[in-house]
Amino acid sequence: MTTVLFVCVHNAGRSQMAAGFLRELAPGIQVLSAGSIPADQINPTAVDAMAEVGIDIASQAPKVLTTEAVQESDVVITMGCGDACPFFPGKRYEDWKLDDPAGQGIEPVRVIRDEIKGRVEELIASLQSRP
Repeated sequence: MTTVLFVCVHNAGRSQMAAGFLRELAPGIQVLSAGSIPADQINPTAVDAMAEVGIDIASQAPKVLTTEAVQESDVVITMGCGDACPFFPGKRYEDWKLDDPAGQGIEPVRVIRDEIKGRVEELIASLQSRP
């Protein structure tokens, strides 16, 4: 089974939305998410934006990024965590440049959500086309 790890600084918005989409759209893929400096809770606006598209991330909790999580992952998607993300040869790394939903209203978070969904769909297609 392929394992994908989504990483952002607080693990409260972008990485949680990406993980929610991947769980929903590709149930055969193991999904992890973490943050270099995890927040106390999931961004409530991100929760609301995902609920609008029928995906519940309210029960998720920010988790700290560990070396073990990176080691057990086949694909590591970073979203602005910079040098805090450990690197292991042989892993597939992608860095998604996305606005941070922290402190933003629902309208900008919807735009971020929709961009994340498109990137997750592209990721799924690339994983399914691998030999």
